[in-house]
This record gives sequence, C-alpha cells and structure tokens, in this order.
Amino acid sequence: MQEESCAGCGVRLQTEHPDKLGYVPQSALEREPVICQRCFRIRNYNEAASIAVDQDEFLRLLGGIAATNSLVVHIVDLFDFEGSLISGLQRFVGSNPVLLVVNKVDLLPKAMNLNRIRNWVQQQAKAEGLRTVDVVLCSAKKNIGFDHVIEALDRYRGDRDVYVVGATNVGKSTLINRLIRDYSDMEEELTTSRYPGTTLDAIHIPLDDGKSIIDTPGIVYSSRMTEIVPRGFLQSLLPDKPIKPHVYQLNDGQTLFIGSLARFDFVEGERQSFTFYVSNALNLHRTKLERAEVLYAEHRGGLLGGPSVEQLAEMPDWTRHSLRVRRGEQKDVFISGLGWIQVNSTAGALLDVYAPKGVKVLLRNSII
Repeated sequence: MQEESCAGCGVRLQTEHPDKLGYVPQSALEREPVICQRCFRIRNYNEAASIAVDQDEFLRLLGGIAATNSLVVHIVDLFDFEGSLISGLQRFVGSNPVLLVVNKVDLLPKAMNLNRIRNWVQQQAKAEGLRTVDVVLCSAKKNIGFDHVIEALDRYRGDRDVYVVGATNVGKSTLINRLIRDYSDMEEELTTSRYPGTTLDAIHIPLDDGKSIIDTPGIVYSSRMTEIVPRGFLQSLLPDKPIKPHVYQLNDGQTLFIGSLARFDFVEGERQSFTFYVSNALNLHRTKLERAEVLYAEHRGGLLGGPSVEQLAEMPDWTRHSLRVRRGEQKDVFISGLGWIQVNSTAGALLDVYAPKGVKVLLRNSII
C-alpha cells in the first residue's frame, strides 16, 4: 500500500500486523477518510485497543509531555507493581502532576486491608523517585473503585489534557474504555494532533471542554515474565480471580518449583513458612534441594506443570539470584510477571531464585 497516515491519530497505516500501530484492514482502505483500526474502534464503539511499543520508542514518546500542561495518569498492575512501574517517569513529565492508578486490586485475597496496601504503594513509589498527587486503587475489569478514579481526575485535572501511560497487560485499555464512556463526547472527531518530534503517535480522545484524554501505547518491558512466555500460555500466568495464597513450611535444603517457570531454594535458615502469591493456574511442587536439578531435567513441562518442553525451549535459560533476608526484616521475593513469595519469619534466610534470564527478581518490603 502507498504510505498514508491515519486521519484520526496521524500514525502511518499498515495492513499486515493487527497488533501493531497503524493497522487497517485491506478492505477499509477504500473509505474516506482512512483511519486505523484503533481509531475506528474508539469512534464507533467507544473502545480503545491495546497497542504495544518497545522501550526506546516509548521513551521518545514520553519526551514531549514535560512541555505540556497535563495531568499524567500512570496505570500500574498491583500484581506486578515493580515490573509495571515506569522507571524514571518523573524526569519525563516535568512539573506535571502524576496520578497513580493501581489496577487489579480484585486479585488480592479478599481479607486484605486496602488502606495498608495504599500506604505500601505510596512508599514504594516514593522510593522509586515518583512524586504522586494521589494513589487510587481500583479494578477496571470488576468496576471496583472506578468512581474514585473519576473523582481524582475531576480533582486534579483542572484545565488540562490527560495523558494515560502504562506498560502492557496492566489493564490500561480497559480503563481507557471506561474513561471514554464516562468522560468523553464521542460525537466529536478524533483530533490529528501528535507529539512533537516523533513519528510514533497516540490517540487523542476529545473531552466535552475541548481538552483530550491522550491514550499512549503500552510500553513493553522484557524484564517481565509476561513478555517472554509463549502467547498461548499467557492466560495461565495472568490471574483472573482472587489469588489463593499457598503457605509452605520449609526446612533449609528444600526447593519449590513454580510450574516450570521458576525455582525457589531455601538454602539456609531456621525452619519457617513462606507464602506464595501466584496465579491459581500454576502448579507448585516441593522437593529436596539436592534433587532439584534432576527433577527439573526429567519433569519440566510435565509433572512440574507448563509451559510445555517445546515452549520452554523458546524461552531464555534460567539464571540464579542469591538473596539474603536479614534477621528482623519483613520481605517479599518478587518475580516480575509471576507474583511474589512472602517470607513470613523475621529470623532471616538465604534464598536462591532461578528464573529466565532478564526477568526482574528482587527483595522488597512485604506488601501484606
């Protein structure tokens, strides 16, 4: 096809990749004006599709926000907080206020204290150098807390545009769709204005007061397990209902496999309990540390659970992360895109975690 730009958002049109920016079906090229499928769905169905870009392109996209007068809504996934938080966001947004919307709160066990979770989020965001005007917990999918999101937008937006930013699989498109239905007059035409100095464009969704919600593409972080597992296995990794915590009493010298995706070794310490917060679809299997390597070699993709041996062959090899929890500390072992393991004792422990190379593994203050 000849090079054309979308009349809705200005992105270059293409007909080959439905999951990429600018996709338009071949049959739609005869329409006037020609708009990408993403703009078409917003204009006709009040629905935004999730589009992803790599990290370098996304950072170039963020570069123009500091020069605007905007409210920045950063959507993160509570289940993958450190993995979905945009590192260094503060330096890109300048003096613009940041509203942190923490999605997927419905995945937490129902007995959780949400005020404590909110305080934990504020502390973690501050430690990452992110200054927020407010933190809102919600579930866009289950319609929990969305009224608080709208209230926060009304409180902090003023006479500003709203930039919505987030990583892939955090529920950004679901939240955008709710904002479109609650906040926007879709009888107006989509604007063709774009970020200055870049060919990567966002969707400008007009508001009743002449301002816009700017839906930016989702950033891909390869440090998340969700980005490296085979697409067919992704739904097993992403929880769709409240997580059922699994508590294990372990002696040192014991290992626990999380499916065939990761391995948790209790190397040294007093007998103590660990609570695993992972998708209910994943199999957990305990064994002795001395048998762990042989067990994995013989039973990955089978007894240990998915992905399959063939799918595992397409993923990076495991790398070891040695972590020491000091006496008196209350810590979680966080594996990006997979979940976390709460260290329930404050007696201290030496732990080894094996995960595909590149996946973020770290110790953090306990969320619960």
